[in-house]
Amino acid sequence: MTSEIAGFGLGLRPDHYLQFREHRPKVDWLEFISENYMVPGGQPLAHLDAIRRDYPMVMHGVSLSIGSSDPLNLEYLRELKTLIARVEPAWISDHLCWTGVDHTNLHDLLPLPYSEAALRHLTERVSQVQDLLGRRILLENVSSYVSYASDEMSEWEFIAELARRADCSLLFDVNNVYVSSVNHGFDPRTFVDAMPAERVRQIHLAGHEDHGDYIIDTHDHPICGAVWDLYAYTLERLGPVPTMIERDDNIPPLDELLAELDCARSIAARLRAPVAVAAA
Repeated sequence: MTSEIAGFGLGLRPDHYLQFREHRPKVDWLEFISENYMVPGGQPLAHLDAIRRDYPMVMHGVSLSIGSSDPLNLEYLRELKTLIARVEPAWISDHLCWTGVDHTNLHDLLPLPYSEAALRHLTERVSQVQDLLGRRILLENVSSYVSYASDEMSEWEFIAELARRADCSLLFDVNNVYVSSVNHGFDPRTFVDAMPAERVRQIHLAGHEDHGDYIIDTHDHPICGAVWDLYAYTLERLGPVPTMIERDDNIPPLDELLAELDCARSIAARLRAPVAVAAA
């Protein structure tokens, strides 16, 4: 099922397969983790085939490792392309990070040095991936807990320049910006202001663990007030970007996620409402 993506979506998780199949809750679209379905068969793929008949889909990967110094994994890309042909998603995304080196997967989304050398390396690799897949990809900003002494620019400058050079799109994770802003001590609105609106095709919202002087991006809590506020600011700056909620652990009943999604809808609706003009 191919359809234009708009409005508000959720991450498709096994806990909610049957509810989406049997009750068709009010969700505009769904995002699924690509690697969970890069198999020739099985129950997860059967559920995905059934659910995608009713909902537009986008694919979100965690293993591209676009920033690694290892050669691109061509077998992975072939399997990804096969799944794309099967599902016909509106778009595909992955993370602006590296996940391993020397053919060892560290199973984490590791930050990049924000340097000119890294920009050149990434631009070439993003172009290769887009040529192999035959479509533009979206890259997502990750949360981070350390920085590099070799950094030559800010993360937001780096991301905007990469999108321009590689001609790729962006998946803007509002929670990740907030997490990194607390961990590194910058104003998250500065990050938002630097994003090229014409490149941002999707927004992620999620929860995190707050440890006081640092935050860990865990996707296992409800979205906090500060992230909702930053989301409202993001919509003001970037416009009505399709938005979805990620929840990967402590997954609640679907009704709780639908209620959170209604909060996102309410924020967007409030920003679209005309401003009343007081009578003279």
